[in-house]
Amino acid sequence: MSAQSVLFDAPGPRARRRILLGNVVGAVVVAGVAALVLLRLADRGQLDPTLWLHAVDADAWRYYYWPGFLNTVRAAALAIVGAMIFGLLFGVGRLSSLLLVRTVCGTVVEFFRAVPVLLMMVFFWLLLANGGVENSSFWGVVIALVLYNGAVVAELVRSGVHGLPGGQREAALSVGLTRGQSLRSVEVPQALVAMLPALVSQLVVVLKDSALGAIISYRELLQNARQLGAGEGNILQALAVAAVLFILINYGLSKLAERLSRTMRRTSGKTGTMAAGLDAGVGTGATAVAAGPATGVEEGPGAGTGDRDHPTRWS
Repeated sequence: MSAQSVLFDAPGPRARRRILLGNVVGAVVVAGVAALVLLRLADRGQLDPTLWLHAVDADAWRYYYWPGFLNTVRAAALAIVGAMIFGLLFGVGRLSSLLLVRTVCGTVVEFFRAVPVLLMMVFFWLLLANGGVENSSFWGVVIALVLYNGAVVAELVRSGVHGLPGGQREAALSVGLTRGQSLRSVEVPQALVAMLPALVSQLVVVLKDSALGAIISYRELLQNARQLGAGEGNILQALAVAAVLFILINYGLSKLAERLSRTMRRTSGKTGTMAAGLDAGVGTGATAVAAGPATGVEEGPGAGTGDRDHPTRWS
């Protein structure tokens, strides 16, 4: 029995016909709407090849798209690094055994999760501009993205650790690790692997939210595309090119993260296989999973047949 048939009943002949009819009707409606939009654009002259050529010529790439792309990547990369550091620190802080640390970290995380990121951008931009800081729009974008997305990452860390089996913590404590050491060495690394898809989606959000910097005059990709369109009279075409670039960037980031996820899962799978071998030899599976190779030390001569062949190991 397949997993699909377990989740819901397979459709019968009449249901399949209704599904096929619905798909055909939906495709016809989408095609009709697309044709209507294209006709309206043609009536207004927006499909003129000259407008599209000006949107993708060499000067457009040299002076608008490429500088905007670099500014977008620069702000997003710095914000991603800062958000990861912020999220790990405050995520682990929310799991601390000290009530004061948990309260402070929880308050900070919930506050920045609740404040709109655009509001924070405007606030820090005005604050830094009035303070005489250079590139205030850039730093306003970066700080806002770090605080908002770092708070989301912190919540992902907390939920990822809580989603682990309780035996991981118990095994770590049983071999003498403290609560903090268990978090740093055992629980958080496993939680990062488990929550990697959610982290990837959040990194894509960081890249897309950097476009909000256009509101505070940060010359990122969207802002430069708007300026190009305003000067050439082809705002639709310039924004279409910018949209395609954003899609390609996000698609590439998602594929890179998927590959990283598969690599980390294969690595963790091999580690789990080694831990299972230690479990079979020592007879303490939870300790072997939590503590790694250190749990396979001298437990006695009954660890396996290989130990009886080398009795001097236990001398």
